[in-house]
Amino acid sequence: MSENKGESKSVLQGFKEFLMRGNVIELAVAVVVGAAFTNIVNAVVKGVINPIVGAFGSQNLDNYQTCLTTCGVDKKTGQYVDGIYILWGSVLSAALTFLITAAVVYFLMILPMNKWKARQDAKKAMDGTPAAPTEVELLTEIRDLLAQRDGASAALSGTASAAIISQKSQH
Repeated sequence: MSENKGESKSVLQGFKEFLMRGNVIELAVAVVVGAAFTNIVNAVVKGVINPIVGAFGSQNLDNYQTCLTTCGVDKKTGQYVDGIYILWGSVLSAALTFLITAAVVYFLMILPMNKWKARQDAKKAMDGTPAAPTEVELLTEIRDLLAQRDGASAALSGTASAAIISQKSQH
């Protein structure tokens, strides 16, 4: 019975640690902001893009479709009632929504963040604080340290072997 209590305590402790990590909080904020941002993008597509497309045809992109087989059309609604048809207007609408979302995220979030990071790095360089080593520099340093250690251990093993041989020869 005590094993289950300890196990559940460690599971709860692990869950608490998982929740308290910064990544989970950042992810939750990103989901909330993403949901709100989706509404903005949908409003832009509905309020700006669809009317521009509507200048050439229907404002509702979902109305754009093509029939692949012989299709009967309802004379009152203009909709296909039978046959196989492709709703390419819905795909176009989703693609436009994606492109607008990607552009806004890039130009309003990624680009300013990259410029800010570049300014911070330039500021650090001017302050005289050394810049953080790159991954390649760290790997090179590790390689050199390992090579030194291997060389030193080879020299030590050679010295130890010589000492053992000289001790045996003396006896």
